[in-house]
Amino acid sequence: MNRTVIISEKAPQALGPYSVAIQTDTLVFCSGQLGLNPQTGELIAPDVQSQTRQALLNLQNVLEAAGSSLANVVKTTVFLKDMADFPAMNAIYGEFFNANPPARSTIAVAGLPKGGLVEIEATALR
Repeated sequence: MNRTVIISEKAPQALGPYSVAIQTDTLVFCSGQLGLNPQTGELIAPDVQSQTRQALLNLQNVLEAAGSSLANVVKTTVFLKDMADFPAMNAIYGEFFNANPPARSTIAVAGLPKGGLVEIEATALR
């Protein structure tokens, strides 16, 4: 089985010793994406809607760099700083995954890097 590290110029760089994504012969495993502006590395805005939209755009760019797309996502995990933000996150998420959405887990966490409100990771078919 082949294992390839994915780098995307259109998504934020990894914040530590990990890959943004790993591509195998059949799957793409994407690390969590925050709502970071790819150019500045800072949060796009202080609200969960903007951060969710940017996290999904970043995820989309990583998947495209791996030769995949959001349409090929089979599983996501959403990490929320505050579960009270679930409805707002869910509304934006539904804009990106409106038909045949992937399986998903949503987990409340004590904190996220850079003070983010949401982080989304995904596994997709190649």
